[in-house]
Amino acid sequence: MCDIDELTAFILEAKAKTYVGGGTALPSCRQASHDIGYARGGWSYLDSYFGGTDFSGQEVVWDAGTPVWAMTYFGRIILPDLIDGNRAGVVIKAALATMYAQHARFLGGMRYAHEHGLYIDESEGDTQRFRGREVIVVGGRESYELDYRGGLIRP
Repeated sequence: MCDIDELTAFILEAKAKTYVGGGTALPSCRQASHDIGYARGGWSYLDSYFGGTDFSGQEVVWDAGTPVWAMTYFGRIILPDLIDGNRAGVVIKAALATMYAQHARFLGGMRYAHEHGLYIDESEGDTQRFRGREVIVVGGRESYELDYRGGLIRP
């Protein structure tokens, strides 16, 4: 089994260099999927999702070719009159960049005020097993939501 601290550090690095860091899109690994990945040494990471304004996806980490960790997620715009996909993306990328760089973690427990809305991420658990929810509040109303869960993959 891989070292949990190494795994956590790699997840944080991969997330920062892909969606948040504007990483290069990969060819679709499944019909109509949007894929972005990262690799370093024996570690590799893939974030693969479907959709746009409403979307579903999965992130997986491999250690020397063996899948060791995964996270699934589903997100959507709840109130399109208050926020659209582009603005939600701007808020999310800014909040996550702050979480990764300043707080050195990828799981919630954070609030981030942005001109397009208040980002809130709450979770329970750790790298081994977790679940959480992120929302963007605009004008006092939840306008975007995403639920996620994941953890270690064991044979």
